[in-house]
Amino acid sequence: MDAEGTSLLNVVDVEATCWEDRPPPGEVGEIIEIGLTVVDLAARERLARHRILVRPARSSVSPFCTGLTGLTQDEVDTGLSFAEACRALAAEHRAGQRPWASWGDYDRRQFTRQCRATATPYPFGSRHTNAKAVFTEARGLHKRPGMAQALALAGLPLEGRHHRGEDDAWNIAALVLALAEDGAWPTAERAAG
Repeated sequence: MDAEGTSLLNVVDVEATCWEDRPPPGEVGEIIEIGLTVVDLAARERLARHRILVRPARSSVSPFCTGLTGLTQDEVDTGLSFAEACRALAAEHRAGQRPWASWGDYDRRQFTRQCRATATPYPFGSRHTNAKAVFTEARGLHKRPGMAQALALAGLPLEGRHHRGEDDAWNIAALVLALAEDGAWPTAERAAG
């Protein structure tokens, strides 16, 4: 619970540098966009959407990556450094205090890897929920669906551009709210990992 007496959750989705095949020599996948939607689980609504552009330090945006995400090198060059972005998550979005969720474990693992590689303090607390796992279990599915497929299964529209962090976080938040409405979203007492 936040100080306001509401049950707020940060829903996070990242986009990272990517290539059609392997990264060029010396380059690694780095976060270039952090999408964050604040959800009030008690009120069952999405409160705010945020976007943090992140300037990559050890890679560049490939044409494949631009085709997938719409993000260009010129655009991400205007972003914050990764360390600055992590500080912004902690200071402006209470990332260390609020529970957070992502679609799958990729986002959590990418932050962990990149924080280690850059000696940047991890911005999140330990209360992470894998929304994809919760959705899969709640629907009795045998295979974990991608976000767009899950939206279709839930009868929800895909809003914005798929593979854009800000839009994907907004869409994942809609799935979280649908799960909460069905009583399937874990409470603090029975948090999922």
